[in-house]
Amino acid sequence: MPRFRDEYDVIVVGAGPGGSNTARFAALNGARTLLLEKRQDIGSPVRCGEGLSKVHLAEAGITVDKRWFTNEVEGAHIISPGGYRLTIGRKYAGSEVGMVIERDIFDKTLALDAAKAGSEIMVKATVTDVTRENGSVTGVRVEHFADKFNLKAGCVVAADGFESQVGRWAGLNTMLKGGDIMSCLQYRLTGVEVDPLYCEFYLGNEVAPGGYVWVFPKAGDTANIGIGVMAKKVKAKADAKTYLDRFIERDPRIKDGKPLDWVAGGVSASPPLEKTVGPGIMLVGDAARQIDPITGGGIANACRAGKIAGEVLGEAAQTGDFSLDQLMKYETGWRAKMENTLYRNWMAKERLARLDDETLDKLVDSLADAGVERLSVLAILEAVKAKHPELVKDFADFI
Repeated sequence: MPRFRDEYDVIVVGAGPGGSNTARFAALNGARTLLLEKRQDIGSPVRCGEGLSKVHLAEAGITVDKRWFTNEVEGAHIISPGGYRLTIGRKYAGSEVGMVIERDIFDKTLALDAAKAGSEIMVKATVTDVTRENGSVTGVRVEHFADKFNLKAGCVVAADGFESQVGRWAGLNTMLKGGDIMSCLQYRLTGVEVDPLYCEFYLGNEVAPGGYVWVFPKAGDTANIGIGVMAKKVKAKADAKTYLDRFIERDPRIKDGKPLDWVAGGVSASPPLEKTVGPGIMLVGDAARQIDPITGGGIANACRAGKIAGEVLGEAAQTGDFSLDQLMKYETGWRAKMENTLYRNWMAKERLARLDDETLDKLVDSLADAGVERLSVLAILEAVKAKHPELVKDFADFI
């Protein structure tokens, strides 16, 4: 086992995609970096649908790797409650249509890249608090097996998920409203007969209140079948399983599939946090609410934000300047790239959640006729407006 120092330029808490990419680029840019992971196995258990957009990987400094790549899809089918179908293929969606991955291997690969860049890694290391001096975060308290100790840092990066205890301990507001939490469940089923070239999304309050069911094809006859429901629209967490089991039972392609594993958990569908930087602290990825509120996808955004964070922290280490002004370069950097889209999608999610199934049928039917040039909220609304402006009157300020 490596011998760890007592003080680093950067300590990253959480070895998910955002944390590992932050550690990688901080180390590449000269920062003495430590990546802490509370679990003993980076990437496990998987807490994700494993769909990944290709469009932002290059921007995040990540190349497709056969170790975690499992299937590339041509596009997506969006199916309304009444069975109307919108197919979005490569011609219209461009590089927004993506791939299905093995998330545990993906996470391990990013952590490996961080290690190759020079970051140290400590697994089974639980952060129990932050330390402070003169109002600034100066490090973390850690439990590692039977040992308890403090580590100092120029900056602590909270990449510990949307619950983000580290961010809360540091004094940043990470509270979530009930309407911004999705309760999710997913099975990996084998022995199914789904189209390997298209992801599928099923809408409707009878299918998934306030959310959707997804079918993500993996290699061979295996697929991820999952559901996300708005927490405030169901009576109990177990309701997500009831809805998903009923969906599977009604679909002859998948009803006899054999489960290989299943995962459950919460996903935030909120606007970005108002503040993701404070004295000695940064929030990255899900902790910063850099998750698309419409799709629940956050992998690519976390990686993009992590690269920005790592570069800012590398500059801080080289100059010895970990002031709030220096750290704010991350705040302005990530917001310039993604805040407008995230906030627009959150507002759209709020309004879409109020639509009844009949209106959802009209939306999807009109889109199937009109066509869309990009798989985005703005493009969809513009296409619907051209044919059925009455359907988008509640969304006029988006267009």
